[in-house]
Amino acid sequence: MFYNGEKMKVKEAMNQDVITITSSTRPPEAFQKMYKEGVRRLFVMDEDGEPLGVVSYSDLIGVLGTIKPSAKDVVSLQITDIMSKEVITISADDGIEDAANLMLRADISGLLVLEEDKPVGVITKTDICRMVAAELLIPS
Repeated sequence: MFYNGEKMKVKEAMNQDVITITSSTRPPEAFQKMYKEGVRRLFVMDEDGEPLGVVSYSDLIGVLGTIKPSAKDVVSLQITDIMSKEVITISADDGIEDAANLMLRADISGLLVLEEDKPVGVITKTDICRMVAAELLIPS
């Protein structure tokens, strides 16, 4: 995909807000944060800012929707029980096409963007679709 004749990079299209939680965040708290921030995924980070996993809206709804509020499972359920431990990342300097292809191959809707091995943003299928709809990108 091109922008002004140049291949567009992920860092030009990504959302710079990486919404995170810790492994000690309770699932209902994670759901509230997701709702408050208007996102569909939260990255679970350790104390050093390294990604441990990712939890999606679908993951939380699937679990929280099956548990009654008084059930003992709610008390013992940890975010680490729900999250995907495989965090798929992309470099901020990679092309938008690379991001789109990676999401399609992995059947996911968002990638954690890294620059010098540190999280700097998130790119989603929705971000790419918005750019195409706004004619900012011209498919090659």
